[in-house]
This record gives sequence, structure tokens and C-alpha cells, in this order.
Amino acid sequence: MSADSLVAEAPSRSPRQVVGAYVALTKPRVIELLLITTIPAMLLAQRGLPPLWLIACTLTGGTLAAGSANALNCFVDADIDSVMKRTTARPLAQNAIPPRNALIFGIVLGIVSFAFLWIFVNLMSAAFAVATILFYIFVYTLVLKRRTSQNIIWGGMAGCMPVIIGWSAVTGTVEWPALVMFGVIFFWTPPHTWALAMKFKEDYARAGVPMLPVVATAQQVTRQIVIYSWITVVCTLALAPVTSWIYVAVAAVSGVWFAVFAHKLHNVVRRGGSTNTMKFFHMSNLYLMLVFCGLAVDAVVGLPVLRWPF
Repeated sequence: MSADSLVAEAPSRSPRQVVGAYVALTKPRVIELLLITTIPAMLLAQRGLPPLWLIACTLTGGTLAAGSANALNCFVDADIDSVMKRTTARPLAQNAIPPRNALIFGIVLGIVSFAFLWIFVNLMSAAFAVATILFYIFVYTLVLKRRTSQNIIWGGMAGCMPVIIGWSAVTGTVEWPALVMFGVIFFWTPPHTWALAMKFKEDYARAGVPMLPVVATAQQVTRQIVIYSWITVVCTLALAPVTSWIYVAVAAVSGVWFAVFAHKLHNVVRRGGSTNTMKFFHMSNLYLMLVFCGLAVDAVVGLPVLRWPF
């Protein structure tokens, strides 16, 4: 981004429009998904209900951190957002906010999130939040996104961190169930994102972003969607030793549904039929919500856990 663009004047807008533009920079709908995974991680770590003040503080700090990462992402990707039809309504693409202000806003949110989590939660959670912001911007946005079709596989690690932050907020440590939850989101992210990228393939190609659907055939992409979907399902079941039959039943049933849907998508593409990949995209959101809601209910109900079979 050039120095001239940093000082570009935004058109005159009402205070309400300005506030709305800053809120839009944080991508609230993306944050919602992150919070859905944070709370169940905290409940599982406690194997019950942690203090409500701790949940509220963790969610507040996590929201600030996610908002910081998203605002900085909008700043770095302003050139891409102005080219892609899907993102032309974003604040910087609309020149609703001066780029310099967006940069400062993102940095301030990051600093506040670190301080807030350190003061009200613990230093480990605060450090993980800052690490997530830095990884998302410097590894994913600046390096991977524009250079490799593997971008979302490794870049998606940033979206896995809320479960680590939530677990460490309760326990002050990171134990293997937190890493399994990290893995669930890690393997779920590529098929979820590739389904969206298939819909907006031309957008990504126009912007020069080498998402997998841009550089591979639809059949190759859906084959990868099937593979990653099954790995995700297996990963969810790895939490069985620390949960009861409630979670295992939810994870198994919803997992079969998720995997079968992926197979159907691949079969339609293989036969050359017309596909609506957005159905899979939205369905994958519902699947992840079911898995983590099942995890939350299981932890709160508190039935005896299945434990290891050996």
C-alpha cells in the first residue's frame, strides 16, 4: 500500500456511518464463529461451568483480538478487496475510512486485547491472542495468501487459536484435548473455505489470489474436500476419552452427515453436473456449530467420561 493511499481522504459521512464502517472492519460475522468455539473449549477445560466473569473477559479479549486481526487484514488486503465483487462493500474498498485510520485502529485493538487479557485472564491467553494476530497478518495475509494454493491450509491456523485461548484461560496450560479441538478446526477450515472459493473462483483469479479452485480442477478440489472432511470427523471423535456418550453421539451423527454431503458434492462434480457449493459452505458452518454445541452440553451435563479403553 502506497504512502499516498495512507493519507487518502474518506468522503464525508455521518457519525453513525463512520462507526458502522469501523465495526465492519472487524468482520463481526467471522468473530461470531470464533466465539462459538471458545466457549465450549472453556466448558470442556472446566468440565462444567467456569466463572461467568472469566467467560465474559475471555470473550471480550478474544473479540478485541479478532477485531484487530480482521481490521489489519482489511488494511493489507485493500487492493484485493477493491477488485473482488464479494468484498467491494468493505470499508476501505468503499473509501469509507482513511487507510491510515484503519491501520491505527487495528493496532490499538491488538494492544488493548493483550492488556485486557493479561489483566483480567492471564498472560498465557494474552500472549496467544497476540501471536494469533501476528500470524494472521504476517504469515497468512502477507505471505501465504498471495503466493500458494496451500494458503488456507496453514493460514487457517489463526482461526484455530480461540480454543487454545479459551482452554488456557481456564487452566493456565495447554493440554491435549485443546490440541485436538485445534485440529478439528484446522482440518475443517480448508473444505469450508474451498467451497466458498469455488463459488467465487473468478473473483480470486481476478485478484491474483491462488486459492485451490483457481489452480486446480473442480474435481480435484472436491476430492480434497472429501479427504479433509473425513479427517475432521475422525479428529472430533478423538475427544471421546474426555467426553461422555452425549458428545460422541452428536459428533458421530453430524460427522457422517458432513462427510456424506462432501461425497455428494464430489460425485456431482465428477459427473459434470451443476453444483451449488454454497450449500456445503453453509452446511459446514452448521456442522461445526453442532459439534461444539454438543461439546458444550456434554461438559455442562457432566456425565461420566468414556476415558481411554486401555
